[in-house]
Amino acid sequence: MASTCPTGFDINHLRTQVLATYDRVACEPLGEFHFHRGADYAADYLGYDRGELAALPNVSTARFAGVGNPHRIGPIHPGETVLDHACGAGMDLLLAARRVGPGGRAIGVDMTPAMCLCAAAAARQAGLSDIVSIRNGYYEDLPVDTGSVDVVISNGVVNLAPDKARVFEEIYRVLKPGGRLYLADVVVQRELTLDARSNPDLWAACIGGALPEPELYDIASTAGFCEARVSDRYDCFRNTSVEGKVAADLRVSAINFFARKQS
Repeated sequence: MASTCPTGFDINHLRTQVLATYDRVACEPLGEFHFHRGADYAADYLGYDRGELAALPNVSTARFAGVGNPHRIGPIHPGETVLDHACGAGMDLLLAARRVGPGGRAIGVDMTPAMCLCAAAAARQAGLSDIVSIRNGYYEDLPVDTGSVDVVISNGVVNLAPDKARVFEEIYRVLKPGGRLYLADVVVQRELTLDARSNPDLWAACIGGALPEPELYDIASTAGFCEARVSDRYDCFRNTSVEGKVAADLRVSAINFFARKQS
């Protein structure tokens, strides 16, 4: 499956909708949204270490809107280069920067300018500017050199991409041989209806573009990844308005997903 968009779907309108949603998260993190945000959500729902989060600047943790916890998937070693794929305000990115240490690099890419500003401010406040770099860009065309990254972390954004095959190809491109993908994303247990796939609001809610779980394996394999597996599952939409917008038998949830670029 190259694309989860129906024929005739207005991709530019989708991108505008997604940008507007996450621009508002950057500017109004305590506003009303259809998804959870913040450090308490990350700790209570997704298993992040509360002490680690407390040591990070609020500008990053308050705007966190991930769906899983890529840091539970596998280790990040000192001296490695990590790419946070659609980094948002940088919470996962700063955690990665702490793990790679002074000899490593942590690169954040995001398409929302306001989120890039927040992530850069958070890196400065955390004293990690020498390790962290923030780049504005799209997940279909990453501003990152080929074969330069040891680990790609991604949290809740592949579902927002119309062309998921292209996204996986880009992740594969930037990884070094043997490099690891630590992906958290939304999946469904059966194919969404055409109405759901055509609804930009459901796309921005991280559901309209969610893949049935077997298709995630297929796309990763087609891109060249091996050793793919699911390691954790999360009920990230519990107690949100999204629960009432989709059929119960879709079983919308989030997963942690590991894959490796062939050596």
